Amino acid sequence: MKKSFLLILLMSSVLIFSGCRKKEDVIKIGVVGPMTGDQAKMGTDFKNGVALAVEEWNTRGGVLNKKIVALIEDDQHDPKQAVSVANKLVNAGIAGVIGHFNSSCSIPASDVYNRAGIPMISPGSTNPQLTEKGHKGVFRVCGRDDQQGKVGAEFVINKLKLKKIAVIHDKTTYGQGLADEFKKFVEKDVEVVYYGGVIQGDKDFKTVLISIKEKKPELIYFGGIYPEAGLLVKQAKELGLSVPLMSGDGTIDPKFIEIAGAKAAEGTYLTFSPDAKKIPTAKKFVEDYEKKFGELGPYSIYAYDAANIMLSGIKEANSTEGRAITEKLHSVEFDGALGKIKFDAKGDVTVAPYIIWITKNGKFEEFWKP
Repeated sequence: MKKSFLLILLMSSVLIFSGCRKKEDVIKIGVVGPMTGDQAKMGTDFKNGVALAVEEWNTRGGVLNKKIVALIEDDQHDPKQAVSVANKLVNAGIAGVIGHFNSSCSIPASDVYNRAGIPMISPGSTNPQLTEKGHKGVFRVCGRDDQQGKVGAEFVINKLKLKKIAVIHDKTTYGQGLADEFKKFVEKDVEVVYYGGVIQGDKDFKTVLISIKEKKPELIYFGGIYPEAGLLVKQAKELGLSVPLMSGDGTIDPKFIEIAGAKAAEGTYLTFSPDAKKIPTAKKFVEDYEKKFGELGPYSIYAYDAANIMLSGIKEANSTEGRAITEKLHSVEFDGALGKIKFDAKGDVTVAPYIIWITKNGKFEEFWKP
C-alpha cells in the first residue's frame, strides 16, 4: 500500500512537472480591441495584422526557441471591459500586449499592465494622455492627437482658408481629445461657431445638425469613429447641410463610406498617415496580408509592426521578463513595414507623419501634405 502511494505520488509529480514544462514552451502575447459590435472592423484589422506577424515568427522557429501564441480579447470599446480583459491577460501569463484601439480603453488598461510590469504597444490609441502618465512600459506605434489636430488645423487655415467652422465630438477620450486639440490650433485664425458633443452609439443626430446649420459653418469637424461619422454625413446631406466633414484616423475606414453612402461621403477630409501601399518597406507586408485576409485595413499595418516590435524586444532582451523587454523597446530602433521606428522616452514614436486624405468616388485618396 505504501509503495503504491509513493508510486502514485511520483507519477503525479511527473505529470505536474510535465504540465509546467509544456506551458513554458510557448510565449503568450495579448491582442485586445473591439472584436465585436459597431467597431469590430478595427478589432479584426488588429487581429489579422498580429496573426500575420506571429505566423511569420513561428515559421522561423518562434522566439527564444518557443512558439508564440496570441490570446485575443474583446474590450467592446468599453473602458470597464478593457480593465477586465487586461486583468484576465495578466493572469494568463502574457509577456506583452498589442492593444488597445480606443484611447478610452488603453488608458485605464495601461494601469493594469503597468502594475504587472507587462509592456503594451498600442497600434491605434492617439490620445496624448496615454504616454503622458509616465508608465515606462507603455508605447504606441501611431501618432498623437496633438500632432493630428495641428495638421488638420493647418489644412483648414492654410489650404481651405475657411473663416467659420463647427466642431463636434463623441464625448469619448479619443473623440473629444482630438476635437479639442484641433480646436486649440484652429481657433486662433478661424471662428468656431458651434462646439458640442453627441453620444457614441446614437443613430439620430438631426437635432444637433439643425443647430449647426443655423450657424452657417463652412465645415464641420468631428472627433470620433466611423459609425457616428457616417451617420452625421448622411443626415447632414438629408437636411441640406452641404458643407464638408473633416475627421481623424478613427473615420478613415471603408465602413464610413458604406454607412454614409458614397455620394454623401464625397469630399470628406481625414487626417491619417501616408498610404501603406506606397511605402516601399511595406510592399511585402501588403502583398502577404491581402493574399491571406483581403483588403488592408487602416490599422492592420500598425498592429503588424506593433507585434513585430514586441517580439523583437523579447528576442533582444533574451527574456520574457517585462522590465527587460521594456528596456529593449526603449533602446532599439526597429525596422518595420512602416519604416524605421524608434520610441522616445515617453513611448511615442519619434516620427509620426500625418497628411490629409479626401473621400473621392467611394474611396480614400491622399490629398495634402503639410
